[in-house]
Amino acid sequence: MSVSFNHTIIASKDRARSAAFFRDLLELGEAPSWGVFTNIVLDDGVLLQFAEPPVDIQMQHYAFLVDDELFRRAYARLIEADIDHWADPQMRRKGECNSGHGGRGVYFFDPPGHAIELITRPYL
Repeated sequence: MSVSFNHTIIASKDRARSAAFFRDLLELGEAPSWGVFTNIVLDDGVLLQFAEPPVDIQMQHYAFLVDDELFRRAYARLIEADIDHWADPQMRRKGECNSGHGGRGVYFFDPPGHAIELITRPYL
């Protein structure tokens, strides 16, 4: 059997708000949810499970590979929502996106404060 990524739990103080943020940004449909999880499913079947932990949330980094058209629409939504964003992970180039690795990329924070990256070309 080959190895593939199946799911991850993303901590959030408001799981419904976080799931809605990603559904809207990445144009994803509703997914079945259960128990303490509000779920969304990416096009490749990877499940993102949003949960409200009983502890302080530590920032994590999540990067999403998207096509050029979805990037254009998602980037426009970031600007429209006045979400701070940067072209670099060091947050030196505010209000820009990058053109690294032959594509485009942008960094920003989701509602609970996780560092999110959208890229149009994989690093490898």
